[in-house]
Amino acid sequence: MGTLGCCLLLALALLVPPEAASRKCDLQGLWRNELGSNMTILAMNTAGTFSGSYHTAVAATNKQILVSPLQGVQQHPSAKRHPAFGFIVQWQFSDSTTAFVGQCFVDHRGKEKLETMWLLREEVLSHKDAWKATRIGSSIFTRIK
Repeated sequence: MGTLGCCLLLALALLVPPEAASRKCDLQGLWRNELGSNMTILAMNTAGTFSGSYHTAVAATNKQILVSPLQGVQQHPSAKRHPAFGFIVQWQFSDSTTAFVGQCFVDHRGKEKLETMWLLREEVLSHKDAWKATRIGSSIFTRIK
């Protein structure tokens, strides 16, 4: 490797804080997605389960939006740097439930984000209406604090 290559490599290494390169994702904290929904994930136990709350900024209802509880689990909480996880939100203002699955990533600057996919299932009155009862989407959450 030439002098220029060594200088570039050294410059890149200096731009990335050493703790950012080895930092593990931590789900605990306050998060916001691209639509302005806020989520709080509380401390995780040794089995990897956690709870928290979700306050959506969007809903297909005329009812007042309420903060709703969430329950989840992280895969192998102590071993992974970019853990997979899942959680369910039990909406307090509608007859629906949403299941999220995702993975936590840390970029080269140490900024965490949760990349998720979700399925929302709402109650319908008959089996013939089941075709319209499920929505699918994705959300990316960034840490508020």
